Amino acid sequence: MLDSYIQLVKGGEGEIVEKKSRFIGQIKPVSSEEEAYAFVEQIKKKHYDARHNCFAFSIGEEMPLLRFSDDGEPQGTAGKPILEVINGSGIHNICIVVTRYFGGTLLGTGGLVRAYTDASKEALKNCETKLMQRLIPVDIKSNYTDMGKIQYILNTAKINIISTDFAEDVLIKAQLPVDVSNKIQADITEATGARAIITTYDEIFG
Repeated sequence: MLDSYIQLVKGGEGEIVEKKSRFIGQIKPVSSEEEAYAFVEQIKKKHYDARHNCFAFSIGEEMPLLRFSDDGEPQGTAGKPILEVINGSGIHNICIVVTRYFGGTLLGTGGLVRAYTDASKEALKNCETKLMQRLIPVDIKSNYTDMGKIQYILNTAKINIISTDFAEDVLIKAQLPVDVSNKIQADITEATGARAIITTYDEIFG
């Protein structure tokens, strides 16, 4: 199971020009194969007068569904380079369509690969992404004397503290990344002489 992945929050668009051919990269977050193909069709209608609308998409975090199309370009010069950009980005649930308006000059195999790659990367620059981590929500119940030690441990590890409630005891709600959860819990137990009570909950992505 993945401990983290990059989520596409907002799509983007970018364009390059290579020997008078325009390559327009367009990106959208998608959650299903149907949604990805719907986006491809949307771009084809928008750019109905373009020579090619090549695409690739990746659906799912674990063993993602991967698809790509050269849409009439020489085999391996468009869809696959776009897919390689997706794989290199670490982003899941993403569809990239690169539209080409032919400028009258043939680019050759290497030129096409570079152009479709660069257009995809240019569009990625204008996207908004978020690192999603596998987290363990915890409640940490402590006395006021130990509170400072716990906050120091959490802040040093850059842990996301959801809330701190002050009553007879202090209750800190936090989310611990899976890969450091055991260590942080052990550090808190040691620092407080096992006085802090830590309650863990089912894992989430956040």
